[in-house]
Amino acid sequence: MPGKIERSVVRYVALTLLIAILGKTGPGFAGILDATWIAPTTNTDGTPLTDLASFRVYFTTSGGPCPTSSSFAVASPTPSPGPNQSVSSRLTGLRAGTPYSVAVSAVDLGGGESACSSIASGVARAEFAVSPTGSVNFGSVAIGSFAEQTFTVSNTAGGTVAGAADVGAPFSIVSGSPFTLSGTGATQAVKVRFTPTTSTTASATVSFTANSDTISGIVTATGTGTAADTIAPSIAITSPTSASTFVATGPSLALGGTASDNVGVTQVTWTNNLGGSGTATGTTSWSVGAIALQAGTNIITVTARDAAGNSRPATLTVTLSGSTPSTVAVTGPVISQPTASAKPTSVTISWTTNKPGDTQVEYGTATTYGGLTTLDSRLVTSHSQVIKGLARQTLYHFRVKSRDAANNLTVSSDFTFSTR
Repeated sequence: MPGKIERSVVRYVALTLLIAILGKTGPGFAGILDATWIAPTTNTDGTPLTDLASFRVYFTTSGGPCPTSSSFAVASPTPSPGPNQSVSSRLTGLRAGTPYSVAVSAVDLGGGESACSSIASGVARAEFAVSPTGSVNFGSVAIGSFAEQTFTVSNTAGGTVAGAADVGAPFSIVSGSPFTLSGTGATQAVKVRFTPTTSTTASATVSFTANSDTISGIVTATGTGTAADTIAPSIAITSPTSASTFVATGPSLALGGTASDNVGVTQVTWTNNLGGSGTATGTTSWSVGAIALQAGTNIITVTARDAAGNSRPATLTVTLSGSTPSTVAVTGPVISQPTASAKPTSVTISWTTNKPGDTQVEYGTATTYGGLTTLDSRLVTSHSQVIKGLARQTLYHFRVKSRDAANNLTVSSDFTFSTR
């Protein structure tokens, strides 16, 4: 009934602060306050309260909160509260780190509202905390290596806190983000890495955002040393042509070109796949006086190098025309008259050559042979091989083979022996 609730009164309201906002951080949104009050049990005339519907919670950052500030309703757990029955509610969406004033009124089933309670004050806290706080220094770190620091994000308000971390280069988040923290006291380690690329002091903001609130800090570090040179030089052949192919008419060719590097070219060398190599004169502007050419296709490779060992090649395919490849007569080893020392089931065959060669024998009961000893690849001039497992009192044919280091093969004529 309208007006009846005016005889009831909320006895008092208290704000329960579980934890203050993380120290040394600026205000952010999504702060919270936990408010607790004792529900009324009687009307102002002393009659029992039997039609309590809800409470209205008023809050403000300045002045008195009731009855013109922001508010929200909290349902009463019962229309007839018992003695010292407490009611709690969490104020959300506040600005963390900011003081708030809170008051509560009671509303009956007919919509009548009582006067407000006394005012309670408290500072809105964040739903999560981060440590360490303030500025974190990673120290001096050599270029080419890295250093890491671990931040701990903790749930300070209960429920679920979900979010992520972020930081600017040359820092990076390497683990622990995004994170989900369920229940008060739940924590997540977030690892931040500093990877210097220059020998200067770096500073960046590291931010932890969860449930629309952000806690920020500063990370600093200093890179030391010199960055490794991983950039290869560039090189170009410009003379006698900048094209990839060239037809030569003489037995030699002069080359010239340019090279460059981010630090400096230290050497330019050349090779010919058909033979020959050398070092060019000059670096950024280099030249080679005369490269000997062979008949056919010569692939000339010119390579620029820097002090760090980085290199890059350029090639020119040169065809030498007007001549044909020379021919060289080659002969295999000269084989002396082989000898055979036969036994009932084996034979030893020996021979000599005029130059070193390998050793092998073909044998069989006919001139088609069919048997072949294991190749002895040693290059010698005195040769001997033993053949075992032969049939008794049998005529065998054989011939010997020797191949020199130049792969020239000599095969003897046919010879015979008889086992005993």
